[in-house]
Amino acid sequence: MSRYLGPRLRIVRRLGELPGLTRKVPRNQNRPGQHGGVDKKPSEFGIRLQEKQKLRYNYGLTERQLLRYVRQAKRAKGSTGETLLQLLEMRLDHLVFRLGMAPTVVAARQLVNHGHITVNEGVVDIASYSCQPQDIIGVRDRKASRQLVESYVASLPSVRIPSHLSFDKDKLLGTVTGVASRQWVSLQINELLVVEYYARKG
Repeated sequence: MSRYLGPRLRIVRRLGELPGLTRKVPRNQNRPGQHGGVDKKPSEFGIRLQEKQKLRYNYGLTERQLLRYVRQAKRAKGSTGETLLQLLEMRLDHLVFRLGMAPTVVAARQLVNHGHITVNEGVVDIASYSCQPQDIIGVRDRKASRQLVESYVASLPSVRIPSHLSFDKDKLLGTVTGVASRQWVSLQINELLVVEYYARKG
């Protein structure tokens, strides 16, 4: 399944607030579709599917990418759910978003893919690049790149920087000071249901 490129507010109406997908709030709060206003109790499968879709749309992943992250989290020690969120939070495109250098993960991915972002002073154009503590995320030293990121930073004055990051607005430099913790995940999600969803699928 490819990455979603359709109307974003439709997804927000169906799944709830997704800060990584869009900053807009839909005026119509009903679920999309002909029977959107009908209060229908979802099945257990439906609840797990909804949590999985939240994760997928918020982080801008394809189904194949998310499945790969779930398998990677299962191989690691500790809680599979927390490890999964940690892996997603440490993606380069998501860190650019959390630093306030882009309004959404979608915009952050575009910045990375177009070669505007550097890691440890080298250009990295792979959005899924996994950052590590002590990595320094910056902006490519060219006028167009700096102007683009500066405009994003100016439009996002109230961004809360997570504890595992620090950001110098004047230099447009972010530092990964540690590993992402569960409490700083901005998405309202039950990650255990996502793990259960894939476990039941086999």
